Amino acid sequence: MKINASSQPPVRIRAVGKALPKHYASQETLISVFRDAWAGAHYNPERLEELHRSVQVAGRYLALPLEAYRELKSFAARNEAWTRAAVDLGEGAIRKALEKAGLLPTDVDHLVFVTTTGIATPSIDARLVNRLGLRRDIRRTPIFGLGCLGGAAGISRASDLLAACPGQVAVLLSVELCSLTLQMDDLSIPNIISSGLFGDGAAAVVLTSGRRDEGTSEGGPAVVGSGSAFYPDTERVMGWDVVESGFKVVLSAQVPEVVRKNVRNDVDGFLTRSGLSRSAIRHWIAHTGGPKVLKTFESALALPEGALERSWKSLKETGNLSSASVLFVLGELLDSGQPVRGDFGLLMAMGPGFCSELVLLKW
Repeated sequence: MKINASSQPPVRIRAVGKALPKHYASQETLISVFRDAWAGAHYNPERLEELHRSVQVAGRYLALPLEAYRELKSFAARNEAWTRAAVDLGEGAIRKALEKAGLLPTDVDHLVFVTTTGIATPSIDARLVNRLGLRRDIRRTPIFGLGCLGGAAGISRASDLLAACPGQVAVLLSVELCSLTLQMDDLSIPNIISSGLFGDGAAAVVLTSGRRDEGTSEGGPAVVGSGSAFYPDTERVMGWDVVESGFKVVLSAQVPEVVRKNVRNDVDGFLTRSGLSRSAIRHWIAHTGGPKVLKTFESALALPEGALERSWKSLKETGNLSSASVLFVLGELLDSGQPVRGDFGLLMAMGPGFCSELVLLKW
């Protein structure tokens, strides 16, 4: 774990910008589409509907119109669609975040980009330099493959950059287009669950430090600590198998059990090293891993009723947005105006590895 020394200028989260695709489908509409597509092959269509309804998602935003997905037969076609949509959504999220923070694209010194649903070289962050009018000396850090963990890890890595470069500005961008990874020929339970759980969206976070924070101490929380935990021999708990048609989901039924076995000790150990306990945390910011994961967070950490209300709400409204999900929850908290000076918050996410990432915030 890393605890920021008090002698250093604080790194602060100034704003979160969110962007969702314009295409939306209710869960019932999606159930109907999948039922028609899989009716001739799936041994139990009623089980499909049961699994989709059990994830408690009301609907999801999609990168493409529903009818366009039928044309995506190859990895190349999927990835080309991902690249186009990722650039557009990424631009929108960053512009919103900078506007909220009262900054311009030319103020940005570092751009960190996280995703796990597509690949591009030049990476999406590079393609946004011209779109946004970023400076030629922008320092870019693209990160691939952290899954749901990526939003929390991205805040931690961006914070580390600013701790070494006080007075500068960093933007973290997460873009996840999970719908473009769906394998229509995969009738496995993990793929069926994923087809009901994951959605599309982008989020950008603006972080500042040093002179950039003059007069803004009330404007956003300071990142006062971060920590990572890797769980050995869990590589097949979650991830992708790369096949000819793209990314094929690996999603073990063990995920809630891995969370249950580890999250309490990880959180308690992290907070103890910060001189805190769970009772000191007023704001819990958890990624929307699905009902079983959220319930496991609540029970394993003995959280008070309603502690994860924003995570549950985000899950219902947009589904699990992978790395962007925890950033959406963070954005809702910041926009609420609920935190007051002196409050502590804990941002937490888990993902492929299998591993966890924790970020301690103080207002």
